[in-house]
Amino acid sequence: MNPPMTRNHTRSGIPLKDFYTAEDLSGFDSERQLGAPGEYPYTRGRRPQAEGGWMQRELSGEGDPARSNAQLQYLLSQGQIGLDVIGDSPTMAFLDPDHPIAAHAVGTQGVSLCCLDDYRVLYKDLPLDSIVVSGSLPPAIAVAGLYLVASERGVSPDRLRGSVIQAPFYAEDCGYAIQMPFQLRLRMACDCIAFCAREMPRFHSFVEDTYFFSEAGLNGVDEIALGMVEIRHVVKELLKRNVPIDSFAPRIAILVNCGMDFFEEIAKIRATRRLFARMMREEFGARDRRSWSVVITSHTSGLSLTAEQPVNNIVRGAIQSLALVLAGVQALEISAFDEAYRTPSPESHRVALRTQQIVYLESNVSKVVDPLAGSYYVESLTDEMENRIRERIREIESMGDPADLAEKGWFRRFFEQAMTEYAAAVAAGTLPKVGHNVFRISEEEDTLLKEIVEGKIEPCRERIEAIRRYKETRNVDSVRLALDALRKRAEEERENIMPYVIEAFRAGATMGEIGGMLRLAYGWPYDPHGLVESPF
Repeated sequence: MNPPMTRNHTRSGIPLKDFYTAEDLSGFDSERQLGAPGEYPYTRGRRPQAEGGWMQRELSGEGDPARSNAQLQYLLSQGQIGLDVIGDSPTMAFLDPDHPIAAHAVGTQGVSLCCLDDYRVLYKDLPLDSIVVSGSLPPAIAVAGLYLVASERGVSPDRLRGSVIQAPFYAEDCGYAIQMPFQLRLRMACDCIAFCAREMPRFHSFVEDTYFFSEAGLNGVDEIALGMVEIRHVVKELLKRNVPIDSFAPRIAILVNCGMDFFEEIAKIRATRRLFARMMREEFGARDRRSWSVVITSHTSGLSLTAEQPVNNIVRGAIQSLALVLAGVQALEISAFDEAYRTPSPESHRVALRTQQIVYLESNVSKVVDPLAGSYYVESLTDEMENRIRERIREIESMGDPADLAEKGWFRRFFEQAMTEYAAAVAAGTLPKVGHNVFRISEEEDTLLKEIVEGKIEPCRERIEAIRRYKETRNVDSVRLALDALRKRAEEERENIMPYVIEAFRAGATMGEIGGMLRLAYGWPYDPHGLVESPF
């Protein structure tokens, strides 16, 4: 949990000195704890070369697939070199747009996607064989959509690059709940990873997203510890299925948060690389060097932003992105200055992307790998972060099987307490937020950028009727056969269900129908909200 916040502690509660000396690194073994960049234990980064920078991208998705396609084309035209698409609330919750509770949220916080036709439109005219396509979307469906659209265009699956997020442990508790039993969520994650290891070997099918649950108010130690607990459990599950560690571990990535504690965030990322490398080599027996060097990507903290004086959020994004570049991340997204209000506007997308481009092209900070290495302060802080994260992992795993903890609601209570503590710290002013609880100005003065940030995104209600028409005009018999096959395979727990998800999607089934059949296979209601009956 979050310790009391004082001026002489980091966000994770690590005591700080006025200055650091060589005595703070007494016993420090540079070969064991650092190594060279591109060498075990990868504290200093995955590669020894500085050239090339990082993948600059911004989270996108809004309205219907055509509108989001235009947004993606715009970002590529502005110099973005990778895509990251987020679904709207119904999509993230495995609900079709015509579900009764979806009407007011369709397309407002991301793009509405539910069938193969949607992915065809979303990826229209995008060079899938030469760009990186990442999705903050239900992973099995996102993989199915990309796989099928690429196949239709003659792009071999083994050429596809991108990523999906796997969050079987935590999504129900502090993210988008898909209302499925834990064992089904875990199976879907493992099946997707195993399928991609075989069919899409360049695709990162296992992104551990510590960002979304750390936005509950977690500090850096708890963020990485919980991420490692989930990674470890999923890896052990895959090994039980006889999936070779080196077939999937090179494509594990961690999407970390980056808050405003500048040096702690840098130390957190360096410690994460070292922990991961040792875990993979020494505990899980990975032999491929790529399995030891985890890809680190990051999204700057939306929780750090304020609705008041939104122009200040540009400064926050610049500070956080600089920390991430100094830490050596592989990809970076800046939370746009209007994120406290809406999904990014074109103006905020451009500012965020230009911030990255200025850091890269004008500051020279990316010309040297791990430039802070050897700093008494940074190395001391990296060691302390590593030790505290490792101890937190031990503490959580000593309480029992993490799967049992998830099913019993332990993690939910953990997140709720973190939220409460964070909110109390902001309210008390012990966690300063300029413009919100310190250096406030009146609403009359607070006008800069307000016209942009307060622009409303109306629900894309035409999607509701469009999906109804789609369901009426497709080949219902083909859909029924494919969904029946999916349900039967899901009832056989040893079978990988990804090929059947793909075939159901190809036949015309929607995401909501696929999710409903999977719930039925596990003895749950077709619709967890009790409002829709299975049409099949």
